[in-house]
Parts: sequence; structure tokens; C-alpha cells
Amino acid sequence: MLQWQLPLSQPKEPSVSIKSQFAIVLVTLTIVTQACGLFGDNADASQKGLPADILFQDDFSDPSSGWERVNETEGVTDYVDGAYRIFVNTPSYDIWANPGLEFTDTIIEVDAKKVAGPDDNDFGIVCRYQDMDKFYFFIISSDGYYGIARMIDGEQELLGEKTMAYSEAINQGLATNKLRVECVGDRLVLYVNQTLLIEGKDTTYASGDVGLIAGTFDTAGTDIYFDNFVAREP
Repeated sequence: MLQWQLPLSQPKEPSVSIKSQFAIVLVTLTIVTQACGLFGDNADASQKGLPADILFQDDFSDPSSGWERVNETEGVTDYVDGAYRIFVNTPSYDIWANPGLEFTDTIIEVDAKKVAGPDDNDFGIVCRYQDMDKFYFFIISSDGYYGIARMIDGEQELLGEKTMAYSEAINQGLATNKLRVECVGDRLVLYVNQTLLIEGKDTTYASGDVGLIAGTFDTAGTDIYFDNFVAREP
């Protein structure tokens, strides 16, 4: 059973659920990154030189830190200028990337900056990624909208509302937003710039990889730089 709480706000059309997925490249890359080794649900952070509560962190200064590096007609995922870039060059597409890890309960934070493209976009954080057809994603847009969604059997489905909702807490245009999500037990929560935007419960997925996502609606060209990615224990 779903339980959701979010402020009343104007809807964003079209719904994120009409988007198609960036399947051609990432189906292979997911297999490769998972084969590179998993830190595990309760990995010893001290072995990675991290504080005990931090499961994984990346400032993207090292291009060999494990994220996908793809340059295709549909878009790009790569390290650039000390950040991680997702560029979407196709209308109605989402592109995501993962470091190849496995966690259960996580609090994830990242700084996300739009550097080019339409404000009518979406970008954010992935959690409990099991495969390209099964994961949660938490998204905002550069024109001020947000939502929590899940990929289930290859179909995108917003949770809690039929359309994305609006918040003035989101910095619009060519701006940086700090996202924080909580995937803890059956609880899913999205904060942006320290403001709670939406929280609820869903039991579809209990564990999986973390990641980043960006996408387009009617206009191609979404270009997002991510930095200071941290996944920590609750």
C-alpha cells in the first residue's frame, strides 16, 4: 500500500511516465559494473578510508572510480571538469548511471547543476537499482518541479501523484540544487536545498545500487553536472 505526503501544487505535464528509457547501452554496462565487485550492504568503510557511516562517496575527480562512460547518439555519461556529466540528446529519454554497488538502507546526497539545455527537464538520484527495469528515482526539473518514481517491469510510474509537483525551493535555470534522498525500509523521501518536498512508503524494492539520472521531455539537450555524491547509513 502506498502512503504519500506532499504539498498541494500545480501539476507538470507531461507526466514523467511517458518517457522511454536509455536501454541500448546501459543494459550491457550494468552487467559490466556489477561484475567489478560490490562493497556490500555493511561494508567496512575503514577499508575504503571513509568515515564509518559513509558507504560510498565520489567527488568525480578520479575518472576510474567506477561510473559508466558512454558517448552515443542518444547521449553522454562521463567525467568532466571534476564532475559527472549526463547529457541527453534525444527527446523523451532518460539516461542513468550507476557505480556498481549493493545497499539496502541509504541516505544519498548530491549537488546537481544544469549547465545547458531546456528548463523542462528532469534529473536526480537513483536508489535500489536492481536492473534497468527495476529501481526508484527521485527527480527535479530546472523549471521547479519534482517527484518520486519507480521503474517497474520497464515502465516508469510516478508515486504519490499522477504528475510532477511544483516547489519554489528548487533553484531554476542555470543553477545548482542540493538533493538528498532517503531510502530507508519502506520509506522514500526527497529533500531539495534542505527543504522536504515529498515522503511516502513503498515496498516494491528493498535493496540495490545507487545512481544518477537525467532526462528530457519534448526538447533534447538536457545537460547536468553532478558533484559531491555521498551514500551513507541512516
